[in-house]
Amino acid sequence: MAQSLCFSTGSNLWTKGEHRWFRSSGFKTKPVHLKVSSGYRATAQAANVTGPHCDIPRQWYNLIADLPVKPPPPLHPKTHEPVKPEDLSPLFPDELIKQEASTDRFIDIPEEVLDIYQLWRPTPLIRAKRLEKLLKTPARIYYKYEGVSPAGSHKPNTAVPQVWYNAQAGVQNLVTETGAGQWGSSLAFACSLFGLNCEVWQVRASFDQKPYRKLMMQTWGAKVHPSPSTITEAGRRILQMDPESPGSLGIAISEAVEVAAMNPDTKYCLGSVLNHVLLHQTVIGEECIKQMEAIGETPDVIIGCTGGGSNFAGLSFPFIREKLKGKINPLIRAVEPAACPSLTKGVYTYDYGDTAGLTPLMKMHTLGHDFVPDPIHAGGLRYHGMAPLISHVYDLGFMEALAIPQTECFQGAIQFARSEGLIPAPEPTHAIAAAIREAIHCRETGESKVILMAMCGHGHFDLASYEKYLQGSMVDLSFEEEKIQAALANIPQLAI
Repeated sequence: MAQSLCFSTGSNLWTKGEHRWFRSSGFKTKPVHLKVSSGYRATAQAANVTGPHCDIPRQWYNLIADLPVKPPPPLHPKTHEPVKPEDLSPLFPDELIKQEASTDRFIDIPEEVLDIYQLWRPTPLIRAKRLEKLLKTPARIYYKYEGVSPAGSHKPNTAVPQVWYNAQAGVQNLVTETGAGQWGSSLAFACSLFGLNCEVWQVRASFDQKPYRKLMMQTWGAKVHPSPSTITEAGRRILQMDPESPGSLGIAISEAVEVAAMNPDTKYCLGSVLNHVLLHQTVIGEECIKQMEAIGETPDVIIGCTGGGSNFAGLSFPFIREKLKGKINPLIRAVEPAACPSLTKGVYTYDYGDTAGLTPLMKMHTLGHDFVPDPIHAGGLRYHGMAPLISHVYDLGFMEALAIPQTECFQGAIQFARSEGLIPAPEPTHAIAAAIREAIHCRETGESKVILMAMCGHGHFDLASYEKYLQGSMVDLSFEEEKIQAALANIPQLAI
């Protein structure tokens, strides 16, 4: 069977060192539970926890504070000097700019954000016992499941605070990009709560593949455009070069940034990559540490998929903090698509975060800002670069990375769905495939490792991708070396 784990304290707020936690009091009569496939219910009491309430962190964690070497700063795209706060003000409100540059270890979560987090947080940590049995492995596999949010993924963890800070600053209009649509739907959801207008540029390949994500965004009141579009100069330029362009996250970012920069009543939101986005996602790992402590488990291997990196960072960064303290020593593994392997095949250098070169230059593992990945089904991972902070952590040697082709990922997803019952989004199938590899290795060696993976969202709007796999028409799309070399040739050469 699988177990759903939560934990609690006897009061609304408790403090441990610098770290504060929030007690959700929304449910007062019954323990939080998850019906599991074997017919049992794994309740809080079954997990040897003191009561029915679960805790939500009251602070986000900033890994930068604990790194032995601070990450390189972002640079102005024209002067190549370190970016100043005023350089970012056309795009972001002041509080998010402060968070982007902060070196504080913990940052308080606003009460209004905590109140909304209670709609789905804390999220369950589930032991995949039926998958273990299927694989005949002595390993113990756990997954932190973020698909219980209203938008069905981890993305609302940052969408809600980003919209709240913009609302506090008096902003009325927000623009963004989205790949698979998980981020766009999350921002639309958050904007609907705070009464802001939302406009989304969705990567063309995903716009066509996943129509129900578009409808989800529209249900929450957002305007949705396929990217590249004829609305922006950046989009028109791409379409002139390639009228059949499938788009990319880099192109969609260019379009949204262009609109925000040209309209003083409009700000831009990003769903991954930037420091403040990764910061907001650390509620995942902070909860998970306490959940694992509650059952006496320590992960030996931590696995997450990576595109821009927010889901991976959200789970892993709090564990990296504990690793740096010498308390634990897990292997931390990022998994990316074989068709878009920025960590494993890219170069670590300064590059633009978008295709048109409108964003600051960031030092990251990149395939080149001109690189347009093949239209794999994990649309949320089709980004040319990796989050600068994850790139820095990778460069310091605190984690490792591998790339897996999509057919192996969907094979793992089918095994997972048929044993655990949940249908994963295409993005976390990469983590599932890597976890299965590790579990099979444990079967061969006899090791009983604890494997923890990030299950960042459900695949209910991705069934067309499953149809292709089940019909045998899905193929592996690997990157073309010539295409990457051409994109890398256009990376700006800096005299630093």
